[in-house]
Amino acid sequence: MLLVVYGIYGLVQPALKPLPAGTAADGGIGFLNGMLCGLTGLPGFIITVWCQLRGWTKDVQRAVFQPVMLAASVMTAISLSFTGTITAETVRLYLLGLPALLAGLWLGFKLYGKLDDAAFRKVILVLLLVSGLALMAAQGWPVMRPGTA
Repeated sequence: MLLVVYGIYGLVQPALKPLPAGTAADGGIGFLNGMLCGLTGLPGFIITVWCQLRGWTKDVQRAVFQPVMLAASVMTAISLSFTGTITAETVRLYLLGLPALLAGLWLGFKLYGKLDDAAFRKVILVLLLVSGLALMAAQGWPVMRPGTA
């Protein structure tokens, strides 16, 4: 729900006033992001929103959240491997989705070079909004089911 609310708010807000913060706040956000990733498997929600709130350029945002998400994903994969959660079926599903992942990466790299900071912000907000809606739909929230109001 937070992703949906933040995405809508960010899209209707024409200008974002950067949130001033220091190293302690950045570290706290990193801790919260890691905790959320460990609990839910969502490695980038908090850090992506934080980068947006800080008002950083698209290059600075990308330089922050890509390594954070990579490290969180690697740590999750390692911990799941040690617990025996990753099975042959999991690997098969990963390999099945790999072409779509690579196609998305390729498209993202192509689009990144064509976006200015404002367009980048809008794309991130739309992706956060869509992610939130998809998570809500996957959980079967009544407001997301067809035929319910």
